[in-house]
This record gives sequence, C-alpha cells and structure tokens, in this order.
Amino acid sequence: MNASELIRKVRRIQIHTSRVTSEALAGTYHSAFRGRGVEFEEVRPYVVGDDVRTIDWNVSARAGAPHVKQFREERELCVMLAVDLSGSLDFGTRSQFKREMVAEMAATIAFSAIRNGDKVGLLAFTDRVERFVPPRKGTRHVLRIVRELLALKAQGTGTRIGEAIDEVTRIVRKRSVLFVVSDFMDTGWERSMSVARGRHDVIPVVVRDAAEDSLPAVGLLELQDPETGETLVVDTADRGVRARFAAAAAEERAVLQQAFRRMRMDAVEVQTGGDFVKPLAEVFRRREARRGR
Repeated sequence: MNASELIRKVRRIQIHTSRVTSEALAGTYHSAFRGRGVEFEEVRPYVVGDDVRTIDWNVSARAGAPHVKQFREERELCVMLAVDLSGSLDFGTRSQFKREMVAEMAATIAFSAIRNGDKVGLLAFTDRVERFVPPRKGTRHVLRIVRELLALKAQGTGTRIGEAIDEVTRIVRKRSVLFVVSDFMDTGWERSMSVARGRHDVIPVVVRDAAEDSLPAVGLLELQDPETGETLVVDTADRGVRARFAAAAAEERAVLQQAFRRMRMDAVEVQTGGDFVKPLAEVFRRREARRGR
C-alpha cells in the first residue's frame, strides 16, 4: 500500500467512524462503562428529593440546616485495543479483508473513547507483539492507531492471543477496558483471558468471514492456511464435504461462544462486509441495562 492510498483509507475510515460515533453510538459508550469511581465535589444545602444518606451531619450542625455531600464520577478511562494482525486476517470475500474491518472497528471504538475524554492505546500482535502504542488522548493519536493497523507489516504470521493478553496485563497496570479484536483462530488463550478479566474489563470482538462458515459449490478448490502456508485441495461439489466443513465451523463457533459465556464476557461477533455498529451498540446497551439494575 503506497502513501497516498494509505492516506485515502485512513481519511475514509475517519469520516465514516466519526459519523457512526456521533449518530449510532452517541451516549451508549458513555453509559456502558464506569469511570474509576467517584470523588467528592462540594457540600450544598439539602433540597427535597436528595438522598438522606448523603447528608453531611457535621456541616449541617454548624450551618443549622441540612447539607449534603455532592460527588461526581471520575469519567476518564483507559481503553486498550489488543488487535490481531496475523495471516488469517488478510482474508475476506465480502468487499473487504478482515484486517480492514478490524481497523474500522478499532477506529470506531477509539473515536467513541476520545469523545468521552478517555485514553486509547494499542497492542498489535501476531504470534508476537508487533507494536505497542501507549494510551493517549486526541484525534491525531487515534489516526496514528488506524495507520498502524492498516500499514504495519507484521513480522509474524501465526496467532498467540494468550501471549498478547499477558503482555497487556503486564504493561497496563491501571484498570482498563480491554477490547481483544481477533478471529480467534487460536487455542490455549482462555487462562490468560480469565486472568486479565480479574484486572480489566475485557470485551472479545470476533471477526469472521462468511466463507469461513460454508464452502461454495465450485468444484475442486485449493485452500491455503495463511498462517502456516499449508495447502489442501477439496472437492466442493461433494455435498458431504460441504456439510462436514459447515458442521466443523459451527462447532468451533459454539465452543468459542461457550468459553465467553463461561467467563461471563460480552462478546461482539461481526462479519466482513456487514454492519459492525449494531452488534457493538447492542453490547453497550446490555452493559448499560445491567448498570441500571
């Protein structure tokens, strides 16, 4: 990708995601995530309807009238994006590669965060940590993250989600909202995810392509694993082959979803060429609803 093409892609993502965060996600991000806590702001005279538990009895005694303590939520959060850039992300059959969708989703989350005054950081990974961008605020910082996701030439091709999560846990000491964006074509990451959940608010984002769930009936087809380079020729005209492929893909998805449910995580699942805003907003709304209970 040359410089001018990269600039066009970054600009297109900026325009699209800015509109999305203003229209579709306005308010839902803010209410879905808690700040670090509350801090004391002031004492003021009591008015009807105030919670009597907030009355400051010492000030009330001195003033000769009831006064209440007023608090405000500390809103600033740290949002970390752990983003998979392994070989399997350079695949797509629905108008875009998974890697391009990953960049758009990450930009949408990042712009939502900075609109609320939060910091955003990035850890890009394959079978190793490819790039770490410390959390900061501001539009220019988010655009840097988008450029990294689109232009970074990864050294690795495999996927080690667990090691990436461990690295985030090691580096980021402050409690953060951690989005793990991947196609999750890996195993053995569950323990690292559970450990991270004890320190951070973890949200898995699963990116898929429709061709990974079912094969088209196009006769002999050579399939290549983008991470290992291994190839396999299959006869897609055979209904049994297509059925076994679809069944295996469905089982993998079910196992993945079961793992997230077991860890009580709100997982977002999206497909290339599809709408990722709706499932993202739905997870935000579910979290908001739980907060209101």
